[in-house]
Amino acid sequence: MTHEELKTVQVTKSVDARGTACPGPLLEAKKAIGTIKSGDIMEVLSADEGTKVDIPKWCTKQGNEYLGTIEESGFFKIYLKKK
Repeated sequence: MTHEELKTVQVTKSVDARGTACPGPLLEAKKAIGTIKSGDIMEVLSADEGTKVDIPKWCTKQGNEYLGTIEESGFFKIYLKKK
């Protein structure tokens, strides 16, 4: 997805993991993915730089779709779609 598309995507679940360091954001995402349905979109908020790499790798391993990342002031918004 493009940056503009990500800004307007309909998010089903938002996980705010900005107060945690690696592997906290990934663990929070793992817990939250079980609470949404297939086809739903989840947003993970993280200030940890490693999350930009960890979430896409995890999506690939789990068969979910990594949609993209938006960098905000001091944190990242990482989007994925549950398959």
